[in-house]
Amino acid sequence: MVRSLRSRVFHVRVGRSVFAVGAVEKNQLLNRGRQMPTINGLELCERSDGVPGVRGRATDDRQRDPHGWRRSQIQLTSRELSCHLRIGARPMTKVHFNKVNVDGFKIFYREAGPRDTPVLMLLHGFPTSSHMFRDLIPLLADRYRVIAPDLPGFGQSDMPSHKEFKYSFDALADRIGRFTEVIGLKRFAIYVFDYGAPIGFRVAMRHPERITAIISQNGNAYEEGLSAGWDPIRAYWKEPSAANREALRAFLQPAATIWQYTEGVTDKTAVSPDGYSLDNHYLARPGMDDVQLDLFGDYKRNVALYPNFQDYFRRHKPPLLAVWGKNDPFFLPPGAEAFKRDIPNAEVKFLDTGHFALETHSAEIGAAILSFLAKNVK
Repeated sequence: MVRSLRSRVFHVRVGRSVFAVGAVEKNQLLNRGRQMPTINGLELCERSDGVPGVRGRATDDRQRDPHGWRRSQIQLTSRELSCHLRIGARPMTKVHFNKVNVDGFKIFYREAGPRDTPVLMLLHGFPTSSHMFRDLIPLLADRYRVIAPDLPGFGQSDMPSHKEFKYSFDALADRIGRFTEVIGLKRFAIYVFDYGAPIGFRVAMRHPERITAIISQNGNAYEEGLSAGWDPIRAYWKEPSAANREALRAFLQPAATIWQYTEGVTDKTAVSPDGYSLDNHYLARPGMDDVQLDLFGDYKRNVALYPNFQDYFRRHKPPLLAVWGKNDPFFLPPGAEAFKRDIPNAEVKFLDTGHFALETHSAEIGAAILSFLAKNVK
């Protein structure tokens, strides 16, 4: 993982270490690849206190910070940083794709990372699948065992018709809770996004002793986090008529999916079409419209449970990181800030992007997660 801020050193993740990289030329940083751990005369090393860093071989002390690390003089974009990671400055991560029978329901999941490391479970939202974590998993999986299931009815998991299975957030949480038991997870951190938040928070409330930490990426638990974008769905909650249900089909159109991915993104060319194209493929399956319309209607139960979620936060105070696309058209920044009301030590970070923040800021989110988990999960 690499981070770049004008006034700070770069942080480069190589294997299981995070290194602070100083004044290096952009092309060398991006192209040296497997020739690490030496970049432009900087030797990857550890300080005497055990903190990973970079020792400059040059003798110009004016370019060093108090620890002997050379300060950054350039700034790279998220895409360039992700490119650097893929070139080979870190080991390639092998991702496994599995299905498991959970009480007669087949759940698909991605898994990567050593089995003897702390577990992080990633829960996606609407209308996507675990595919949304394709860039994040490799950034985390040499330090953590990463598990990313497709929710029931989504992606590659079973999708019975809404007449055969009652699609509610309680039911999805039941299946995901059982999924963790079937694959043998005892304690784990959760990353929750969008629909993954009310599902993950239910799992946490039911078994608080299993939760080591929570990362909320645009995963809401406060009414002040709901934007006016929810008004058509609120109308259906208030009056679940056929006409109000039919109006919500607009959210299931291909153009609406693309809008969710690109709204609030400064540079829309940074959003790969892979994600929203796959989501639209899954949305087009026969019967999927009724599955999603049922969940739109049931979301009101999540809002009714917000006080319960907040009580869980206050009582158990799990370590929590809220990393939020601040231009999200559905979940507003006050929803992220509100976590600190119930968990005063919660970390809150905002990114200049939209709802699907991983599409444009996977490097930054990965860095924030690594830093957060290193402090809170052993």
